[in-house]
Amino acid sequence: MRAINLPTDLLRAFVSVIDLGGYTRAADALGRTQPAISLQMKRLEELLDAKLLSHEGRELKLTEEGEALAVYARQLLRLNDEAVAQLKGRSAKGQLRVGLPTDFSVAFLQESIVDFAGEQAKVTLSITCDLSRKLLDLLHADGLDIVIALLARDRNPYLVRSWEERPIWAVAKDFPLNKPSAVPLVTHPEGCEYRRRMTAALRAEGRGWRIAYTTPDIGGLQRAVSAGMGVTALTRKTLLPDMRVLASREGFPAMEPIHIGLFYKHQRLSGAGLMLVDSLIARMDEAAEPAPARASAAR
Repeated sequence: MRAINLPTDLLRAFVSVIDLGGYTRAADALGRTQPAISLQMKRLEELLDAKLLSHEGRELKLTEEGEALAVYARQLLRLNDEAVAQLKGRSAKGQLRVGLPTDFSVAFLQESIVDFAGEQAKVTLSITCDLSRKLLDLLHADGLDIVIALLARDRNPYLVRSWEERPIWAVAKDFPLNKPSAVPLVTHPEGCEYRRRMTAALRAEGRGWRIAYTTPDIGGLQRAVSAGMGVTALTRKTLLPDMRVLASREGFPAMEPIHIGLFYKHQRLSGAGLMLVDSLIARMDEAAEPAPARASAAR
């Protein structure tokens, strides 16, 4: 089979249409005409022999094939633009707004960001920590530039890479467990994916639970568990020395894996943003096994 080369100009037009929500906005951003963008989309579909975009009323939607391509397109464009910036010796500058989730181990990501800031004196960083769904809402509204967040169960617009992490049950080492009693849970507020996984696993096991402590902060959650307030779900990186892991033989079955994603709008990301993305991807690769990326979708 002959090799098919995907021109970066076609991929850039494709991602711009997705990120900016239409052909006209993409044309304005790329300095092209709307018909020219339409022709580029037609050419890309012809190369892949697949329908990538469709209209539902006035709303632009990605097909299943378009969703799959979008993830690869963002990665290819990132590598292309990083190579150009590196070879042309462009320095990073400007402001970057980064979103990190409270419901995932963020300490090692913060370290990576601090290291990046130390190396790039002309870059100003602003970090927001919140629940994943709130961070993604901010990204969609152009309130953030780069987000690491837990993947939603359906579609994940602007997804570039994803990783898999299996949560573990954690409790203070000296915490007394009375199996017939309702399990006291220490958790983030409603809407947290770790909380959903804990309750789903206990429900499947036929065990009762009660919410003993709620906090939006990972540090507060760790302190509450260490103080003996109850049981929680953590990652290996957030397990403290005074905690122990609970096993299925103790009535705590394996929880559904967590999928963590890196999200950004390529058309709106600066050269400094691409450099930070590269650093974050390297750090995430160290922390978790890469998982098949779930598809991206247009708004």
